Amino acid sequence: MTSEVEQPTAMSEALGYEQARDELIEVVRRLEAGGTTLEESLALWERGEELAKVCRRRLDGARARLDAALAEEEAGAEDGGAGGDTPGGLS
Repeated sequence: MTSEVEQPTAMSEALGYEQARDELIEVVRRLEAGGTTLEESLALWERGEELAKVCRRRLDGARARLDAALAEEEAGAEDGGAGGDTPGGLS
């Protein structure tokens, strides 16, 4: 029983941001359109929550990478601008 709950999450984690976002858009569209049973609506809602978490984690990861790159660049500037092994700090 536990594997049924964990499997969709593992599958969702394999999605890229754009894929998860596109599927989330489709889930929202289907919920807004109506015409689904209560059980179908609940399943769609749960899937949407899962996809939203995937998107949030992807965005948080991208933000962390950007912050790290900016901090590295700033540290390089404080060290006199030698930002690498190539002349002039170009890579």
